[in-house]
Amino acid sequence: MDLSFTPEEQAFREEVRRFLEQRLPASLRRHVLEGLHAPAADTVEWQRLLHRQGWGGPSWPTEHGGTGWDPVRQYIFEEECAAAGAPRLLPFGLKMVGPVIMRFGNEAQRRRFLPRILSGEDWWCQGYSEPEAGSDLASLRTRADRQGDHYLVNGQKTWITLAQHADWIFCLVRTDHAARPQAGISFLLIDMKTPGVTVRPIVMLDGGHEINEVWFEDVAVPVENLVGEENKGWTYAKFLLGHERANIAGIGSSKRELERLKRIAAAELKHGRSLAEDPFFAARLAQVEIDLMALEITNLRVLSAEAEQRTPGPEASLLKIKGSEIQQALAELMMQAVGPYALPFRVEALDGGFQGEPVGPAHAAPLAATYCNLRKTTIYGGSNEIQKNIIAQLILGL
Repeated sequence: MDLSFTPEEQAFREEVRRFLEQRLPASLRRHVLEGLHAPAADTVEWQRLLHRQGWGGPSWPTEHGGTGWDPVRQYIFEEECAAAGAPRLLPFGLKMVGPVIMRFGNEAQRRRFLPRILSGEDWWCQGYSEPEAGSDLASLRTRADRQGDHYLVNGQKTWITLAQHADWIFCLVRTDHAARPQAGISFLLIDMKTPGVTVRPIVMLDGGHEINEVWFEDVAVPVENLVGEENKGWTYAKFLLGHERANIAGIGSSKRELERLKRIAAAELKHGRSLAEDPFFAARLAQVEIDLMALEITNLRVLSAEAEQRTPGPEASLLKIKGSEIQQALAELMMQAVGPYALPFRVEALDGGFQGEPVGPAHAAPLAATYCNLRKTTIYGGSNEIQKNIIAQLILGL
């Protein structure tokens, strides 16, 4: 594989950089570069800015309002946005339900939902996991019973990321209770404002409200909101999970955090010299950087598969495993770099609103909370243990 960029691709990179310099608000940039919580308003504002530029769907084909960029340009765009401190684009619409609707939805669904994802008008969340159906997703019990021109949905979803902001949720529901688990599942689009939908917050270890329980009590969902065929939802779910796992890799953000780690290490002193000069720490830092370079190459291969309109295969599991492990390793090394200053954290520090006297360097304030938050990355999107089983079966043939 030739990893060098063509002159045209380099020119595209410069175009993206100019746009980010001119249009990315400093307030949005600060939240990302300083490791603070980015409020929902940042995500919406950034999506709308990109939409006005015609870049609202970086990975979407032009026939659905996207940019039509090839995999290399998508990669360059995401890398430059991450480096500049742009908010992460909300993946639930752009990289999950959007591609499912494009591939398996009908024309009316495409006209109704896709433009509002691009414009930032609709915020989507994902309704997969349940209290007894996480990694074993096929055992889900939320049911949808057909009653004339609508389904009546009852059940509970859990660990639903940012559901408190969502306008819509895409859900896996059981529509055939007699079929084997994978065969009786359907894919429904549910308006979060429908009577009977209740969102209950789950406060995390870092004090943040990022995830939720979502309850459905006799929620009436029009049959027209069924994607594809009834009882074929497992097929659509596997397609979506491939996109989700590839997205979890977070190459651009990890490269940005690696540079941040290097700056922190260079500023911290140990026995009169910078921590970056400590052989043990430098070796761990080098290993993470090598792993990230290898992951980057694998990511380009997955993007090439998407360009050929092939569903991301088992290599997406490799991206998920290594990407999440690298994110955790970077957070751990940042904690190690600042030592005890990372331990006492205030939730307000993550929102940039803590006005008290900081304990230690200012960059240490959010590190412990970030470290705790990133414990989840090896679990969501299918735990890393499940991903290793997929690799063993589909790549190694074991």
